[in-house]
Amino acid sequence: IVEPWICNCPGPQSESAGKADSCAGCPNQEICATAPKGPDPDLVAIAERMATVKHKILVLSGKGGVGKSTFSAQLAFALAGMDHQVGLLDIDICGPSIPKMLGLEGQDIHQSNLGWSPVYVESNLGVMSIGFMLPNPDEAVIWRGPRKNGIIKQFLKDVHWGELDYLVVDAPPGTSDEHISIVQFLLATGIDGAIIVTTPQEVSLIDVRKEVSFCKKVGIRVLGVVENMSGLQQPLTDVKFMKVSGKGEETDMTEWALKYMKENAPEMLNLITCTEVFDSSKGGAAKMCREMEVPFLGKVPMDPKLGKAAEEGRSCFADQQCGASAAALRRIIETLLEDPTMSVSMMDDSA
Repeated sequence: IVEPWICNCPGPQSESAGKADSCAGCPNQEICATAPKGPDPDLVAIAERMATVKHKILVLSGKGGVGKSTFSAQLAFALAGMDHQVGLLDIDICGPSIPKMLGLEGQDIHQSNLGWSPVYVESNLGVMSIGFMLPNPDEAVIWRGPRKNGIIKQFLKDVHWGELDYLVVDAPPGTSDEHISIVQFLLATGIDGAIIVTTPQEVSLIDVRKEVSFCKKVGIRVLGVVENMSGLQQPLTDVKFMKVSGKGEETDMTEWALKYMKENAPEMLNLITCTEVFDSSKGGAAKMCREMEVPFLGKVPMDPKLGKAAEEGRSCFADQQCGASAAALRRIIETLLEDPTMSVSMMDDSA
C-alpha cells in the first residue's frame, strides 16, 4: 500500500500544505501546516551569494557506494588543476566524506564579516562540509528533514565563496530531502545540470533510473552519466599471486611469479590486468543512457591506486600512479567541458 502523501503532496508552500487529505500520515504534516507560506525570503540572499558563481554542477547517484564522492573530489581537483576557481559543497549531511577525500580532516570553519569561509585545499579550491562542524568525526548526525534543509540553506546563504568558475555539489544517494532542498534553493539562480554516477550492474542502474527521472521531473538537465568501477584494472606487477591448497591454506607466490616472468617472459611485466567485477552483460550505463535519452560520459575502471589517493586526500592527477583511472577521468571531464554551456571563456573571466 502506498501512502497518499507519497504521491499527492501539495507542496510545502501550498495553502493546503499539511491540511489536505493526502497529507494524512505524512511525518512532516505538522511542520507543513504551521510553516509560513509564500516565497522564502532567504532565496533572495541565496541568489545574491550565487550571483558570483558561473557554473553549478550537482553530482548525484541513486545508490550509495558507487564512488560519487570520489568522483566529486577528483572533478574538483581536476577543475582546480586547470586554473579555474572551484568550490566543493558537501551536502551529504549524514555521511560527509569530502573532508577526508580532500585531505582536510580536523579543519575548522572560520567566520568573517562576509560570512563563513570555506576551508581551502589550494588558493583556488575551497570546500564546505558539515564534517568540519562535528566535534568528533565518529559523531552520528541524527537529523530530521527540516534540520537538514536548514543547514543546506545556511551553506548556500552564509558561505562566502567569492568569484567561482565552478561550484560542485556532492549530494547523498537517493531523491529525498537534501535533493529537493538543493534544487529548490538553487533553481532560481540557475543550475547547469547534474552528473549521475553509477556502477555497471542492474541493481545499481535500477536506482539510477529513478535519479534520472527525478532530474527530469524537477527540471534539472542531466549533463551525463558516469559508469564507475567499470572493471578492475591494475598493472600485472601490482597483482598478488596466491596458491590455495585443497584444505584452503594460502601461500603467497607473488615473489616467485614475478621472478619467473622476469626471467622467462619479461614483456608480461608491462601488461595491465583487466577483470570484470560487476555483471555488465545487460549493457550497463551506456545502454541505460540510450534508453532514457541522456548523455553517457564514459567509464572509470576500479583502480586501487585511485582508492588510495581518495583515502589520502590526494588528486589522482598529481602523479603517474593512477594511470588507468586518471586517464579515464580526464577524458570524462574533457567531454563535459566540450559542452559550450559548461566552458569558462575569457569573456566570462573579464566580465
